[in-house]
Amino acid sequence: MDNFDVVVMGAGSAGLSVARKLAAEGKSVSVVESRRVGGECPYTACIPSKAMLRSAQVRSESKRAVVLGAASLPPILDSASAAFARAVERRDQVVDQRDDGEAAKSLENDGVTLIRGHARIARAGVVCVEESHISYTDLVVTTGSQPVIPPINGISEVPVWTSDEALSTNRSPESLVVIGGGPVGCELSQIFARFDCPTTLIEPANQLLGQEDPTIAAVLAGALTGDGVNVRLGVQVLAARQLRDPARALLSLNDGSNVEAERVLIATGRRPSTGGLNLDKLAIELQPDGSLTVDDNCKVVGQSHVWAAGDVTAIAPYTHTANYQAKIVVAGILGSHWRAQYNAIPRAVYTDPAVASVGMNSRAAGKAGINWVSAAVDLSSVARSTTDSAPPGRLVVTANRDESRLIGAAAIGPHADEWLAEAALAISAKIPLHVLAQAVHAFPTFGEAFELAVQQLTEA
Repeated sequence: MDNFDVVVMGAGSAGLSVARKLAAEGKSVSVVESRRVGGECPYTACIPSKAMLRSAQVRSESKRAVVLGAASLPPILDSASAAFARAVERRDQVVDQRDDGEAAKSLENDGVTLIRGHARIARAGVVCVEESHISYTDLVVTTGSQPVIPPINGISEVPVWTSDEALSTNRSPESLVVIGGGPVGCELSQIFARFDCPTTLIEPANQLLGQEDPTIAAVLAGALTGDGVNVRLGVQVLAARQLRDPARALLSLNDGSNVEAERVLIATGRRPSTGGLNLDKLAIELQPDGSLTVDDNCKVVGQSHVWAAGDVTAIAPYTHTANYQAKIVVAGILGSHWRAQYNAIPRAVYTDPAVASVGMNSRAAGKAGINWVSAAVDLSSVARSTTDSAPPGRLVVTANRDESRLIGAAAIGPHADEWLAEAALAISAKIPLHVLAQAVHAFPTFGEAFELAVQQLTEA
């Protein structure tokens, strides 16, 4: 039996980060992975979706060439199907044809032992991989998450995609229904709609993006509608069945209407991938959603040498959170005691325009019993919107009135995912509003909206 200081179950973003950092510190480390080294993000999630969104954005911008002064006549673009094929070609180049060979070699070059296979607990201190056993002093669980398929009557009888298939396909469907108005559903709806695929987006709630600021979500809904997406809010899919001539999926909604499409894309969320790991052999109890409960050192509650990071914790399930938690785990195993704080983890939706948020909105602050004050600024108030002929945009900021500091911000606008970092820093560092109000922004930039919003907060 091979012995390691640390065994990492899962080679996603968190697992790779943990393994590399610990190996660099002289620990003997093994990573067990049954699929691709790198997890979903580089191959069928974050990276290919951003590549496709960029292609769709350029195609959309090209249609505005006259408005933007880039041409005197509308440019002639090739067919949507030909353009989609080129976007797919570029996407697959960006993701290295979904081949993890170089990633695996890089990991091993960093001194980490990679074991291919399904890992499960044999007993305390021992992991079983197929027929082999390896021992550990510390165990790190970073097995990620998997798509949730909602219990819709007949859904298994119709052609269904998850985001994995949607971001691996070589062909755009003739029509598409997207179930779920979260970040993934919104991004994929825009991609396919901008390549002229008739797209319907169905969201049971009365707004997109769940608990985000409703006014920001409304601007996004307007942007998607402008791209041709049929945004259906406040309706739920009751049943699905397959039509044969022509081949279509028919979805029945709770408002009495029906929607037909060649393909159904499920984007209703993900759940932690903890099934089949035999964690019960360590007396670890999973939460109802399958997640692992961790303390602020990212140690699994009730365990001395078991850690978890990434989507398996169900805490702010983003790649950047996984990488952050990986740092906490590494520090803990090396004997330090960093404490994770999640109040300033940014959230982003990479649509065009982009949506970004961090911290609490007024609704969440109210539920937490915080004496809050909020301010909003339309991006049309800043000069950059005029120079760029930018679409409608908005910034909403929320402060703790008693402590006079920012606790949340949300924005929709060009590159909001980049310039909202100012709010993340302000929240993390607990910068007083009067200090934040003195920050100077370059002119003209969208970030100038912060000056207007913070001024409102200080005067409120």
